[in-house]
Amino acid sequence: MGAWGTGSFDDDDAADFLSDVMAGADLGPVREVLAAALDAGEYLEAPDASQAIAAAEIVMAALGRPTDAAQQEDELMEWIARVKPSADAALASQAVKALDRILAPNSELRELWEETEEFAEWQATVVALRSQLQV
Repeated sequence: MGAWGTGSFDDDDAADFLSDVMAGADLGPVREVLAAALDAGEYLEAPDASQAIAAAEIVMAALGRPTDAAQQEDELMEWIARVKPSADAALASQAVKALDRILAPNSELRELWEETEEFAEWQATVVALRSQLQV
């Protein structure tokens, strides 16, 4: 799985995606990743899910409500301050739907975490992010 923790940015796919986003000047990659997670068909692959979780974190930060995980990513916070990407309620709603998909059956990432002792912690992290997006 390439994960070193249960946090939103604590795996290779999420970290690589974060770097890709910060190389750009808008939320285009975030929108693409969220759409891909929602359009994935019956089964959502783990890399797509990991990127969608990171995308949801970036949406929160762009809305001016960064989570603790996002605040620990200094480069992300600097990018947000410099680029001032525009996020809205529709993008937040899309992120919520993507997180619902990740938490549901037919999500490879969920299945991988279910096989570990950290499943409850990972699930709580994703559920908390989902809740914060709905505020």
